[in-house]
Amino acid sequence: MQPGCASRRSPRPSPRRPPRLKGLTKRNDSFSWVESEGVMSVVVVGSVAFDSIKTPTGSIDETLGGSAVHFSLAASLFGPVRLVGVVGSDFPAEHRDLLSSRGIDLEGLETVEGGETFRWSGEYHRDMDQRDTLSVELNVFEDFEPNIPRSYRGGSYLFLGNGSPVTQASVLDQMDNAPLVVVDTMDLWIQTARSELESLLGRVDLLVLNEQEASLLSDEKNVVKAGRIIQKMGPRFVVIKQGQHGSLISHRGGEVSLPALPLAEVEDPTGAGDSFAGGMLGALSRASSSDLDSLKVSVAWGTVTASFCCQGFGVAGILSADRELLQERFEQYRKMIDLGTASIPQLAP
Repeated sequence: MQPGCASRRSPRPSPRRPPRLKGLTKRNDSFSWVESEGVMSVVVVGSVAFDSIKTPTGSIDETLGGSAVHFSLAASLFGPVRLVGVVGSDFPAEHRDLLSSRGIDLEGLETVEGGETFRWSGEYHRDMDQRDTLSVELNVFEDFEPNIPRSYRGGSYLFLGNGSPVTQASVLDQMDNAPLVVVDTMDLWIQTARSELESLLGRVDLLVLNEQEASLLSDEKNVVKAGRIIQKMGPRFVVIKQGQHGSLISHRGGEVSLPALPLAEVEDPTGAGDSFAGGMLGALSRASSSDLDSLKVSVAWGTVTASFCCQGFGVAGILSADRELLQERFEQYRKMIDLGTASIPQLAP
């Protein structure tokens, strides 16, 4: 399970005045929705798929999914998104219309005539922490070589969704100037393309991966030590997703840990990790910098965004979110982790 998907009873949010305007600006330890200039666009390169999912609460067949889709829908809550991916001629117009209606630019979405879109099916165990992949049909995604549109290449934040490190590096080579580069990976590439992945890590700002992947990449079971080892491979920051335990940020000065947001009900955690990354990078695109303080708050936003993903099948959960609901849940999360103003005992003089 991903950050934001902890299946526990959550506190009822207190009534509050809804946000009035559009943007995000930093205020103390939070962000508020106010008008903001200079919002950075985000380019995402990843999969677009049809998912068939079964969980203890239900099932759905051939629903819209894929890493680029989940990321884009989450990031679009914060600002403009440019999607790079590939689909077959079986990809329906209504899916394109849905993505476009969320402000997602589809110039980079390639269509292979006569081809079939990537398909995945999986079944979750009762606790939702584990799942079994039942089938994978890569189809047009198998031979996908991303071609970044010229209009995407300059001045955008870049998210390299899970994929071959060689392909990820080729995308990075096409970018003229990406102020921030975030990369995702998985156990397959750690095991089969380690040298290429380690070379790529020297070129990126932030790596996102889960606890098992961090252990595999670092050859270290302790998550704190693993983060430190990986951080020395090149990225300024490493964000390790710890499921219902939240996430850990490893940086050059130490670590920061943020909890998951407890949820009373979890329907389907598919795509929660990509929604987490989309919310995190979307929030960073509105921050004044990409320093540690901005990243901490952005990881909190990613956690909150992912919580919506878990509350519906496929993309239904994230589609139920809007900026007002997102802000309200963020305030709930912020209050949950706030120690308040109570007197704290001092144990040392």
